[in-house]
Amino acid sequence: MQLDLSTSDVGILLFALAIGSIGGLAFAPGILARLGIRRGITLGLLILGAALAVLGAVTEVLGSTVGAMTILVLYGFVFSATDVMMNVDGAAVERSLGKTLLPLMHAFFSFGTIIGAILGAGAALLGIDVMWNFAIVGILIMGLGLYFVRNVSGLEPQMAHGNDRASAGETWWGRFSGTFRDGHLMLIGLMVAGLAFAEGTANDWLTIASVDDHGFSEASGALVFGAFVAAMTAGRIFGGPLIDRIGHKRVLVFMGLLGLGGIVLFILAPAPWAVFTGALLWGLGGSLGFPVGMSVAAAHPTDGPRRVGIVAVFGYSSMLIGPPVLGFLGEHYGVLNAFILVAGILFMTLLITPKATAVPRLPPEPQRVD
Repeated sequence: MQLDLSTSDVGILLFALAIGSIGGLAFAPGILARLGIRRGITLGLLILGAALAVLGAVTEVLGSTVGAMTILVLYGFVFSATDVMMNVDGAAVERSLGKTLLPLMHAFFSFGTIIGAILGAGAALLGIDVMWNFAIVGILIMGLGLYFVRNVSGLEPQMAHGNDRASAGETWWGRFSGTFRDGHLMLIGLMVAGLAFAEGTANDWLTIASVDDHGFSEASGALVFGAFVAAMTAGRIFGGPLIDRIGHKRVLVFMGLLGLGGIVLFILAPAPWAVFTGALLWGLGGSLGFPVGMSVAAAHPTDGPRRVGIVAVFGYSSMLIGPPVLGFLGEHYGVLNAFILVAGILFMTLLITPKATAVPRLPPEPQRVD
């Protein structure tokens, strides 16, 4: 038995996942304050693996859409909370070593996506049931998580414990509304949102635009998207050393200009080579915004976890909102014309990037947490 889903049903399931994800981002600082990074990540990975296995059983055996929605809300909550804790730990490692490492860490997210796609395609080719597929992956997540979590640094930003106790009793809205009183954090969030909007729309619409508007075959359209992902991964691998050499501001502005040029070239592409070149530049342009935004937000001496959570809300919300907006505009005006909005948002993002990245990284040395 499997879920018999319509397109709208799939949208509802994705909405359930999104609701859980936003909730996890909001409560991640409190979870981190209570459990610490190592215990928090360990618990998160165990719950993620178990939830994925249960989701397979609910789908294959029970065929329950309501059950699947419930599991997806939990999965999204735990995934996003664990993601924030990983970014906080990564930022602490950056500070302790004096090197920009978060972009490289985010590159491994791309590697994981590719590996997951290959494993999923292999399972489909071999005819493995969803229940067993999800169960195997869930067990791998738990097993590998328990093994590799030993490498979590245990470094955390030094926090004012009195403030932690006060914020623990504060409502989510109180924590979030405080963002609007922190002008610099707002700029970081808007910068990340703009770059995430460009990344999210490309993930969902680049292949479709290549096929429908530029006349590529489906296989060639997939190669265009592959070029985008490859460029984004390369930007994250090599972006860290470049940032250490010339600074956040110059690198993000330069990469953003490349991305803006890539979007314009993709829209106006007179030949296939221009489509591929535009996708490559687009990928490079969006590669560093999210990890660098996390790094800058986490550099605060006493409030890193909350700031990372808030910036993540901006970024992930933009990724969730972008594709439907582009879909609506594409339905009425064509996908290529809809990409003009992406170019406009990226242009406005570039205007605020210099101020958003002007963060003095002068917090005290992180302290090891037992």
